[in-house]
This record gives sequence, structure tokens and C-alpha cells, in this order.
Amino acid sequence: MPHRETTLTEFIIREQRRFPHATGDFTGLLNYIRLACKRISFVVGRGALGGATGAAGSANVQGETQMKLDVLSNDIFLRTNEYGGHLAAMASEEMDEPYVVADPELRGKYLLAFDPLDGSSNIDVNVSVGSIFSVLKCPEGVTEPATRHFLQPGTQQLCAGYAVYGPTTMLVLTLGNGVHGFTLDRGFGEFILTHPDMRIPEDTREFAINTSNERFWEPPVKRYVEECVAGRGGPRGADFNMRWIASMVAEVHRILIRGGLFMYPRDTKDPAKPGRLRLMYEANPMAMIVEQAGGAASTGRGRILEVQPEGLHQRVPVILGSRNEVERIERYHRETDEGLDQPYSSPLFKERSLFTQ
Repeated sequence: MPHRETTLTEFIIREQRRFPHATGDFTGLLNYIRLACKRISFVVGRGALGGATGAAGSANVQGETQMKLDVLSNDIFLRTNEYGGHLAAMASEEMDEPYVVADPELRGKYLLAFDPLDGSSNIDVNVSVGSIFSVLKCPEGVTEPATRHFLQPGTQQLCAGYAVYGPTTMLVLTLGNGVHGFTLDRGFGEFILTHPDMRIPEDTREFAINTSNERFWEPPVKRYVEECVAGRGGPRGADFNMRWIASMVAEVHRILIRGGLFMYPRDTKDPAKPGRLRLMYEANPMAMIVEQAGGAASTGRGRILEVQPEGLHQRVPVILGSRNEVERIERYHRETDEGLDQPYSSPLFKERSLFTQ
């Protein structure tokens, strides 16, 4: 009997059958999210031919310059999901407040938080970008959803996923039972299961961090990076490779495929912002995916998924990837905070740093 490929829709229905009392509502929601990602993939794939490259001439609530595709992708997520009857409200990086489904008759029992186009600054140079999403349950009895109803810790996520728009489009998804990758067959028009049970190796010799921020890093991060850069002759006794794409989706996808470490740690660049990445629609969904694949995700001082959100656009430090490296960095933070290490003053990170010469 010939091998039969499993589509994303078939996979979701199969998962639904594991729960005898499932109504199919959650399955329907995931199919609408899948459709939104397909539509964004088409627009991104057209590039300049679609007239959607370049800046939009506006800024989002964080004050960041919006690209045309940021605005368009956000609109695609809203329009695709609004009328399915599965969602009560949606929250996005590109919107100050949640978008409440206008028709009360169409309001469902789920909340969707998303970054419609992560890494959009890379669009004009044709580097991989992606969409990130997180699904939460709307609290029982809520008929008028608001910001406070989204403020649930990451442990409450029902599912998380991302789509990466690169040489191929892939949708990576976790329903809390492992991580699975689906590749878009553009001829067939469907996502096909190509990467079942994705796992992150516990050890790695590859890390990703923006070294232009080195002068603002905390001592534990400086210590870790110095040890990696020192290579075989340093305390780790091994050579490391460094990567930086400036697209969280692309960074995490690489880690899921071959292992690695991604860091956007706390720094002193802007004291008002303890981290760079947003908790609700970037850090939490990616942390759930990484943990479900056997990795770890930390702020440096605790598990990301246990952070209690205080605001819709709250930022947090992010360190995620291969478990043993994340745990090492957490240990460095504890030693620093408890005064168990000597003040970190390696010549490598003084004024004539390896990264600033």
C-alpha cells in the first residue's frame, strides 16, 4: 500500500479524536490560523511584485517603524479569524488594545495572541520571516473580553506555533503533546506533516546573540559568551559557532532542526525595558514550543512560562534552546545574584572588547 501523506487538517482531526468530548471548535480555529499563514506566505512570496515591501509610514504601539507587510499581515490575521465563530478577541504586536470580535453572536471561547510578521525588517533583503501565535481560553462567563483576560501565564496556553516563510513555508505546532512541523505543498495547497516529533538536542556548540549590545549585557551573559568565544583553549574546551539572523522565528526554527541557543537577555540599554521580546505573543509561544521539543526557555532567572503577565505588550529577557546550555546560563545568573562569583572584569570585555575593537 503506497505511503499516504498526512495533512495538517488530518493531523488536527486525529488529535481531536483523542478527546471524546471535543466539539471540533478548537479544530476549526486551528484551520483558520492555518489559512491566515497560507495567505501571508503568498503575499510574502510575491515580494516587490506585490508592492508590499518597504516602510508603511507608521509606527506600532511600541514605537517601532511598521513595514507594509506588518500592517497587511496583521489585517490578514484579523480578517481570516474574525468570522469563524471560535474567537472572542485577538491581540497583536501591531495593536495597542485587543481586537474584540464585533458581532457578539460570533464570539467564541478562545483568545488569540500573535505577532503577524516577526523579523519584518528583513523583508527587503529577502531573509526568512515568520508569524507567531498563541491560543488561550477566554475565562468562563466573559462576554466582553478585555486586556486583563489575556494576562494568563504561558502555562495556560492551549497551543502555540509559528510559520516560517523561507525557501519553503513551514508551520510548526504544539498542542501540548510534542512539536510537529508541516511543510506547505504549494502545488497541492496544503500543509503536509514532514517533521513529526521534533526534538532539540540537550547539548549544543552554537549560539545566537546580538553582539552589538555587548556593552549593555549583565555579567552572567558576558561570562557565558566569553567562554564560548574562547573556544577549544578556553574553559569550555570546545569551539562554538555564533549565528544572528534578527528574526526570532528563523532562530528558533534552526534550533528545532539542529539544536542551538538563542539569547535576547536583559541588559542596561534601556532601563525601562527589562527585555526586548514581548511575553504574550513572542516569548510564551516560543517557550512552549521549545519546552515541548525537549529544550528549555528562561528569562535567566526563571522559567518564561511561569511569568505572570502584567501588560499586553510586556517585554521579558529570553534565553532558550538546548537544555544544558540554558541551565548553565541560569546557574551563572544565580551565582552572580548570590555573590558567589568574583566581579566579572575579564579583559575581553573591557573598553577594547573583542566586539568593539
